[in-house]
Amino acid sequence: MLLVMPSTGKIGIIITGDPIAAIASTRGDYGQIIANTVGNAWDGDYVSWDARGDLPVPCPTVAGIIITGSSANVPDRKPWMLKTETWLRAQVGEGIPTLGICFGHQILAQALGGEVQANPRGRAMSTVDVTVTSNGPLFEGLDSSFRANACHIDSVIRLPPGANTLAHSGHDDHHAIQFAPRCYGVQFHPEFDGDIMRAFVTARSEPLIAEGHDPARLYEQASDTPQSASVLRHFVQRVVTAS
Repeated sequence: MLLVMPSTGKIGIIITGDPIAAIASTRGDYGQIIANTVGNAWDGDYVSWDARGDLPVPCPTVAGIIITGSSANVPDRKPWMLKTETWLRAQVGEGIPTLGICFGHQILAQALGGEVQANPRGRAMSTVDVTVTSNGPLFEGLDSSFRANACHIDSVIRLPPGANTLAHSGHDDHHAIQFAPRCYGVQFHPEFDGDIMRAFVTARSEPLIAEGHDPARLYEQASDTPQSASVLRHFVQRVVTAS
């Protein structure tokens, strides 16, 4: 059983995109969904900044950083992405505990010297099996293979110098990465439950059909993923709080 230690500072959530309307209207933005998933694993406050307009900002009281997912694509190299990458390099260099989710995972990889491109295996959508290949604070106590929800087109195809792959799937070679001693990324969405995943499958049904996928099968495949959700709480308890 993990003890929740008294927290200092705030967790900064870097917003890089928005949930689909059906989810935003009932569950809030990604910051709210992440905070709800973390639950009582964090007894401190949160602060959110939108990478598309707010960064760079000073963050002297931030205990940790979580970077959200997005429908944007890192390979597009838009100005706000380049600015965010510069800002993230500084935070990681300062040793601030950092976790990137999906797009956040990818932009960390690109910022730190890796490469992100469209996955040649195509789009990942719905619940997948993730296999842990290197244990650590995020995965301690979890099964060696667990279910996670995925929703992405791009993937990390080349690791930054010094980074290590922690988990993979049949679709992604780098489903989880440790970039630095207190900096991690996960390609899956630990904050997605089955309802959120099914809503995304429904919203993306047209491109899924165009790409040769069966949305009905993917909808049925989507499920809650409690072990995946615990990865987010482990980051807060074992990386942020332990720093």
